[in-house]
Amino acid sequence: MKILLHTCCAPCSIYPVGLLRSEGMNVTGYFFNPNIHPYTEFTKRKEALEKYAAEIGMDMVFEPGYDLEGFLRGAAYNEADRCRVCYSMRLDQAAREAKAGGYECFSTTLLVSPYQKHELIREIGQAAGDKHGVKFYYADFRPGYREATAQSRKMGMYRQQYCGCIYSEKERYYKPENKGK
Repeated sequence: MKILLHTCCAPCSIYPVGLLRSEGMNVTGYFFNPNIHPYTEFTKRKEALEKYAAEIGMDMVFEPGYDLEGFLRGAAYNEADRCRVCYSMRLDQAAREAKAGGYECFSTTLLVSPYQKHELIREIGQAAGDKHGVKFYYADFRPGYREATAQSRKMGMYRQQYCGCIYSEKERYYKPENKGK
């Protein structure tokens, strides 16, 4: 079975690609992540994925451009629901690409992270698949998260410190001063 795997980064692809291949699937990675900020972070993740894909012999589709503005237009004033905006943008485009490319289904490496909202990803992925006429392949890849993390470290792979968007970057690094002092 041909599957298009939306891929956010190289470390998160390790377990899903291995598992899907072990199930006999022909996996092609798909990089479409306009949420990643700043652009230098975007390029680091893209370059690490290019290198990893070449090492494991995985075909990749890299969406041209960097539509940060599109992501920001959707997320602005929707900060509390920004993950929905982000998942919708990326999974809708992945479903469109899967249909156009003749894939039988599509999925996402977002499903490997224990920090992502799995039920929301499933809901949005299924809706995008229905909209574009291609099946969303849901799998809970979280059991392989720690193993993949260790493997990515051992490989010296670039590892990001936040999910990618400017809001998550702020949550990761900004620590407000204690106002009481």
